[in-house]
Amino acid sequence: MDKLRVVIADDNRQFNMLLTEVFNSQPDFMVVGNSYDGIETLKVVEELKPDLLMLDIIMPYLDGIGVIENLSVKEIKPNIIVISAVGQENISQKAVNLGALYYFVKPFDLNVMIERVRQLVLNLPTKKDLQDSAVTKVPAKKSINEIDLETEVSEILKEVGIPAHVRGYQFLRDAIIAATLDADLINAITKALYPLIAEKYNTTPTRVERAIRHAIEISSTRGKVDTLYKYFGYSTSQDRGKPTNAEFIAMISDKLRLKLKKLSQPN
Repeated sequence: MDKLRVVIADDNRQFNMLLTEVFNSQPDFMVVGNSYDGIETLKVVEELKPDLLMLDIIMPYLDGIGVIENLSVKEIKPNIIVISAVGQENISQKAVNLGALYYFVKPFDLNVMIERVRQLVLNLPTKKDLQDSAVTKVPAKKSINEIDLETEVSEILKEVGIPAHVRGYQFLRDAIIAATLDADLINAITKALYPLIAEKYNTTPTRVERAIRHAIEISSTRGKVDTLYKYFGYSTSQDRGKPTNAEFIAMISDKLRLKLKKLSQPN
């Protein structure tokens, strides 16, 4: 079987590259082009005529909705799947109504994404099925509800002494959720995870890193010693006596993955 030809359109170059690597590692996909703004995306699609367009919503010059609208009146109509940090229902519904097959809300599990894309593009469901299911967040593996995961992380952050009003609280919560859904993000915390969170909150990766570090510093002074030890043990920076950003995110996400794995197993 010929590989499906994919164009990835996302102005976040690190995330664009990450998706490219993920698709190219699959036996049935091949990334033939990348674009970083809406106008460029239209040109690349017209030139390369891909089978699939992975499309971000927030892009320079022309947003993803504008791209879909422009492609809808052209002869070239690739399968379109939206990937965005914007989760408002009115936007996702508009994208689907204009012809997008699915709307992924960042952060999401990359392995689940690949399987869902494969299912949608190779075995296209009915229009009613798309309308019923397209405007949903991708669930974690084993059908674990992402809302439950968000509650779990919020409880842990409260337990270790990080107040919800601190800016780094939101960044840290989303970073842990993303790392729980996709463990590979831990190995790309600077190149992929921070930019992913920064895009969602319209800030910079550097500010995300600093805010998370500040939140962890608050935890090291406000959190109970036995609680911190329960989650981090001896995995702390020798010179500062507290977990680094990567250690904090990795240790909690690892414990959550183990917990979710146990919950998903039959009794």
